[in-house]
Amino acid sequence: MNWNQIEGNWEQFKGKAQAQWGKLTGDDMDVIAGNRKQLSGKIQEAYGKTQEEADREIDTWMNSRH
Repeated sequence: MNWNQIEGNWEQFKGKAQAQWGKLTGDDMDVIAGNRKQLSGKIQEAYGKTQEEADREIDTWMNSRH
C-alpha cells in the first residue's frame, strides 16, 4: 500500500490511525485529512518523538495495512 491510497481514502483509514495513535483526537484526524506530514507532526507533538521516529512509525503502520 502506498500513501496515495491512504490519503485518497482517509475517511476509511482515520479510525485505524486513531486506534494506532490513541493520543490523537478526532479533531486532529480532521486536520490531518490524509496529509502524511500533518500526521507526522501530530505524532511528534503528542508523543514527543523525532520526525524520523514518527515517519518510521507511519511506514510500519502503512505497510501493515495490506
